[in-house]
Amino acid sequence: MAYEAPIQDMAFALQSVSGLPKLEGLPGFESYDPDLIAPILDEAAKLARDVLAPLNQPGDAAGAVLTEDGVKAAPGFAEAYAQFREGGWMGLSAPEEWGGQGLPKTLALAVMEMVHSANMAFGLCPMLSFGAIEALLAHGTDAQKQTYLPNLVAGNWTGTMNLTEPQAGSDVGALKTKAVPNDDGSYAISGQKIFITWGDHDIAENIIHLVLARLPDAPAGSRGVSLFLVPKFLVGEDGSLGERNSLKCIGLEKKIGIHASPTCVMEYDGATGWLIGEANKGLACMFTMMNSARLNVGLEGVAVGEAAYQAAFEYAQERKQGKAPGVDGPAPILHHADVRRTLTTMRARVAAARAICYACGVAADLADAATDEQARHAAKLREDLLTPIAKAWSTDMGVDVASLGLQIHGGMGFMNETLAAQLYRDSRIAPIYEGTNGIQAIDLVGRKLSGTNGESMRLILGDIDATIREARATNEPQLVQIADRLRAGADALREATDWMLAAMKERDQDKALAGATAYLALAGDVIGGHFLTRAATAARSSDPASRARNLALAGFFAETALAEAPGRVPGIVEGGQTFLEGSEALFGV
Repeated sequence: MAYEAPIQDMAFALQSVSGLPKLEGLPGFESYDPDLIAPILDEAAKLARDVLAPLNQPGDAAGAVLTEDGVKAAPGFAEAYAQFREGGWMGLSAPEEWGGQGLPKTLALAVMEMVHSANMAFGLCPMLSFGAIEALLAHGTDAQKQTYLPNLVAGNWTGTMNLTEPQAGSDVGALKTKAVPNDDGSYAISGQKIFITWGDHDIAENIIHLVLARLPDAPAGSRGVSLFLVPKFLVGEDGSLGERNSLKCIGLEKKIGIHASPTCVMEYDGATGWLIGEANKGLACMFTMMNSARLNVGLEGVAVGEAAYQAAFEYAQERKQGKAPGVDGPAPILHHADVRRTLTTMRARVAAARAICYACGVAADLADAATDEQARHAAKLREDLLTPIAKAWSTDMGVDVASLGLQIHGGMGFMNETLAAQLYRDSRIAPIYEGTNGIQAIDLVGRKLSGTNGESMRLILGDIDATIREARATNEPQLVQIADRLRAGADALREATDWMLAAMKERDQDKALAGATAYLALAGDVIGGHFLTRAATAARSSDPASRARNLALAGFFAETALAEAPGRVPGIVEGGQTFLEGSEALFGV
């Protein structure tokens, strides 16, 4: 199957749904012109279709290989990365000061959606580099920026994030990697890290590892964690590469998917590194990188969902089985109502997740660039609230949609050699990456909802109310009906939010946390429905095909996901309490 980026849908989501036009003329985006969107998306689509997609299944079959000389990428990946680098894609949203193009992060998200749809294993490499660039921009010294940013932005070097250890998964406060001061201001880093994505490879000149470690006198727990920059090859004062640092990949994890993405066990044996930010404040620095990664992982859900939809749609047109009115002989299964419902479910959910992720990107851009403090504050609240939803709701969606795509393929989908099977396997890591989706739900109801006393969600609900008014004001029966469904969904989300805020203020918060995942799912459904309704309303002035397509998707989502929203509130409010009361009988605790 040849992946074709849905350029029209993506451009419409950027311009008419996510709010990208709000960035025009803002400081930092002087080089941005909306006329750039079409040529950038067109060129990225060619790279995805012609270079990356053809390597996806062969890369899955071959995988990365650990040799005596280090990790060798799957065949063709080094050449593909060279084209990615030469195209300037790594620096699309980086500041011009460091060799980037100074364009919105949101536009870079759209490009990375294509990359991940075509080849998720490949896309994981630049995704981690984006996070390393953001961490250095926010927390690096001037010397560190001068030394490392130009080559990271150019794509000559890649970046990684080293958190997890065998005894410390999401609980980074339990990590044991040591950082001992050297006489020259550097540190000797020793320890072992696991699950390090693209921790070693041969597709770039150098690899810049950002490593969490503990100083000798550090306090216990997460308050004693510091962040260090540890290059694979040491860098001279003139920028040239020197000797190999004391670190290496000692094993490749054997995963159920993303086989062409080397997931490394990394060993640091007195490797030379440099402190980033303040001592014992490494977690704050790492969260800059992690928040970038969380949004990009959410986008992986969108990307895999889009690829799964395309593969299923193509198969449904080719596979003939059963009878259908107006068709002589066996009919393509696309003619069967249940198959069409499944495909519509896939497409609507992908479109909703795409809009959520793009809107989160716009909020992040506005939080940096808006010209008045109130606008920056509101944008930051939106970004913070949407990040766990974009990550968790979109990646859960990606798995579900990949599963539906496999279902449409029937028995053929269960065969390992099919793309449908690979997409299902690849998609499953995304809900685990960068803090599991359960952690995202806890973050949503804890820091993002309760931490703002509900202000962040009230802003979003205000946006939803505005969308409802706009849809109703058209006086078009179908849009009015969609708006009524959205109103019922918003009322359900408002009710669940009020309960969640009250429950989180009580001394025993277990019942609130027990409903956190269900609350995030409801929030994602309603916010996704809000963006689809906005799209259907905005498409009234588009060409007839776009108008019909957006109206159909919003209408279907309204009569399925939004129609179910009010009935999900009891599961949030009462469902957790029920199993907590029965915990001893169920779990013996």
